[in-house]
Amino acid sequence: MAAAAMVAVAGGGDFSDLREIKKQLLSVAERSRERGLQHSGKWAAELAFALDPLPLSELPPPPVLTEEDARDLDAYTLAKSYFDLKEYDRAAYFLQGCKSQKAYFLYMYSRYLSGEKKKDDETVDSLGPLEKGQVKNEALRELRVELSKKHKAQELDGFGLYLYGVVLRKLDLVKEAIDVFVEAAHALPLHWGAWLELCNLITDKEMLKFLSLPDTWMKEFFLAHIYTELQLIEEALQKYQSLIDAGFSKSTYIISQIAVAYHNIRDIDKALSIFNELRKQDPYRIENMDTFSNLLYSMKPELSYLAHNLCEIDKYRVETCCVIGNYYSLRSQHEKAALYFQRALKLNARYLGAWTLMGHEYMEMKNTSAAIQAYRHAIEVNKRDYRAWYGLGQTYEILKMPFYCLYYYRRAHQLRPNDSRMLVALGECYEKLNQLVEAKKCYWRAYAVGDVEKMALVKLAKLHEQLNESEQAAQCYIKYIQDIYSCGEVVEHLEVSTAFRYLAQYYFKCKLWDEASACAQKCCAFNDTREEGKALLRQILQLRNQGETSSTDVAAPFFLPASLSANNTPTRRVSPLNLSSVTP
Repeated sequence: MAAAAMVAVAGGGDFSDLREIKKQLLSVAERSRERGLQHSGKWAAELAFALDPLPLSELPPPPVLTEEDARDLDAYTLAKSYFDLKEYDRAAYFLQGCKSQKAYFLYMYSRYLSGEKKKDDETVDSLGPLEKGQVKNEALRELRVELSKKHKAQELDGFGLYLYGVVLRKLDLVKEAIDVFVEAAHALPLHWGAWLELCNLITDKEMLKFLSLPDTWMKEFFLAHIYTELQLIEEALQKYQSLIDAGFSKSTYIISQIAVAYHNIRDIDKALSIFNELRKQDPYRIENMDTFSNLLYSMKPELSYLAHNLCEIDKYRVETCCVIGNYYSLRSQHEKAALYFQRALKLNARYLGAWTLMGHEYMEMKNTSAAIQAYRHAIEVNKRDYRAWYGLGQTYEILKMPFYCLYYYRRAHQLRPNDSRMLVALGECYEKLNQLVEAKKCYWRAYAVGDVEKMALVKLAKLHEQLNESEQAAQCYIKYIQDIYSCGEVVEHLEVSTAFRYLAQYYFKCKLWDEASACAQKCCAFNDTREEGKALLRQILQLRNQGETSSTDVAAPFFLPASLSANNTPTRRVSPLNLSSVTP
């Protein structure tokens, strides 16, 4: 009866009755805790806390006990105390033969966690974290057989379906697991754990379209989360903003998800600002702090403070180990950093961030085989992790295996189509394979989507140089210089001197003495081009003294005034390239 009452939740996106939503959240938080589902209970409790308190008269009543619940109450109470102390086998022993839904779930869940604990205990001593995937939970097959019988007989409630889905997912039966998680979301829409598991199995937006999801307000939270995971950040931020407008403005969960979303699109200032605000509201929070530490990677004092602070709160949390690992990585103590990421994986072998970060450390230590293994484990945990695909691409680039490299960079680009770093990497790969047309398309696309590292135009210009397309090369160099100066960056960017040198020589060949002289003078400001600049200035002066005048016959659609303002864009530009045939 209690289960049936839980299904009656508000329709999709309907947040008109926040009091009713709070009642539902408090109720499902309690029911989750009764079953040992601590994370789902915590999520519901945090969300309920963000809403206004309820008066005594409106607090949700305790769940109604059935005859079966009453019969199993003593065994359940004893077993739950053992379960809370992580004595899972003992809890399962005293729950044998229990018929109520709550006691049966705890019985099966105890057996599942016992298998997981034994698997972890076996790996900690005998194997390193890179081999962890070879040890299996021996209880899974038995659990699957028993739960499938109950499932066919339609005797599983929402929590039971969730556990059945977890078992199927652990056995790599992904399609069956997705169907069961969807069924669990229909049976008990308020259980966040089922939505989260479903989220981890969806690989693209097309897959999401074909899911028949329950039309409840919980679906809005799910969609916001899956959009963040699928790197559809604009849609995710819109969803989170609508949830804030609906009344969840105090929710630390939503604030943290918005910070993660801005981190994913590399809007570092906004992400840092939101994380700092989150730390003020919830100073002992450890969740997502590893993401925060990624943003602080170039800020040594702040990262050091965060690492020490988290150590004081709980040094044996996965996130704390990752933050400390990042701190040692920043200090170039890569062996120590890798050790902390290994500690994180001993605590949770499926923690995605630790696998990826450990791969980065092995790359720094030039241990390519270990890096490949770590990145592959990250992909096993989450196929949507573009950092792992990109890391594999970099590893195979070091190993001089460009075809492998191309495959992995393509996968990274598919996950992050508007990330210029993936496109530049793809362009470099095509260049090594002598597919110069494809390389040009990638570099142009990288510039068009907003080049983070300001290198795409330089690489494109050098490619035009290689192909003797001097006019296009000059255009690229001019635009590059204008971009660097318009950003207000100090002109210590590696390729600025290269650009001025090329333009000086180009204008000299075109007999445009004023422009060539301006560029040659700029060359004199850089150590590597100073002598060439001076030599060119002497040549120009000599030619002028001999009576040579600037050419008027050569079409010179671009020029480089001293101000280098953004308004001085050349009148002719490289036409946008058709990427549809090449870019993955």
